[in-house]
Amino acid sequence: MSAPNDTADLPAAPDVFQMEVGLLQNFCEILSCPETGEAALVDPAWEVDRLLAEAKRRGLKITKALITHGHNDHIEGVAAIVAQTGATVVVSAGELEPVRHELAGAPATIELIADRQDVAIGRRGVRALFTPGHTAGGTCFLADGYLVSGDVLFVGGCGRTDFPGGDPAQLWRSLQRIAALPEETRVYPGHDYGSTATSTVGRELLENIYLRCATLDDFRALRDRRR
Repeated sequence: MSAPNDTADLPAAPDVFQMEVGLLQNFCEILSCPETGEAALVDPAWEVDRLLAEAKRRGLKITKALITHGHNDHIEGVAAIVAQTGATVVVSAGELEPVRHELAGAPATIELIADRQDVAIGRRGVRALFTPGHTAGGTCFLADGYLVSGDVLFVGGCGRTDFPGGDPAQLWRSLQRIAALPEETRVYPGHDYGSTATSTVGRELLENIYLRCATLDDFRALRDRRR
């Protein structure tokens, strides 16, 4: 998959604010449009009160919840966000079932996204990139200048493949797709597992042992050794 297809004609990027929440070093992002004050939360979990308080402090209205994947530590707060804001839940079809389970039948508007579909946030927007491998329907959200990578790519690491829906070959291809993005693209991962809270594609190409693997077989062997 080529970077030009992924980056061509990207909408103007939302502002991004990263917050660590919960006991598993999760990162959530608030993506916001400075012109309209509309905002989206990425993977709302654990400390919904803090996330909403920060949005309120910034004068933002949460209108969407963007889901990278359906593991509980990334969607635990989605029902509370929907109940308190009426936000539309944006998710791939492959991650829909855990989201529906978390919502437990509560009324919610769900928008299923396709690969390379742009998601509007006010007058700004991000692009959904399907990046399976950690889960069957994992999605990163690409903006003009940064990538919210969920649990696909960490600072110095990558997602596990031994959970249900995990697949080393798919994760390898997803990482190659990310590696083809412009080197200056800033990476916002789903957990604070690295030496810094964020990184860049260029830095990860130099330092991340998973991106330095030359072949799928090398990657598979390394991923199998490092659970």
